Amino acid sequence: MQETSIVTSRLSREERAARRKKRREKLLQELDSSIPSPCTSVCQMDDLTQLCIGCHRTIDEIRDWVIMTGDEKKDLLESINQRRTGMVA
Repeated sequence: MQETSIVTSRLSREERAARRKKRREKLLQELDSSIPSPCTSVCQMDDLTQLCIGCHRTIDEIRDWVIMTGDEKKDLLESINQRRTGMVA
């Protein structure tokens, strides 16, 4: 860790900024934001089903939305549609 700190401290402000920008860009490429969240801003958990009464997601699904892949989000949206129509509790 000490060695990394020494190398980082030798970089110019512009070089450090460029490294941060590159890390951010890589992170954004990994996160899929092309599918909008199903959140309806009616955030209240149903005690019986443990689903949000607005978007029909579990607390874990709500938390994990931002780190899901596009395919995972599509699968979850299909599950939500089934929950809404009563096919799956």
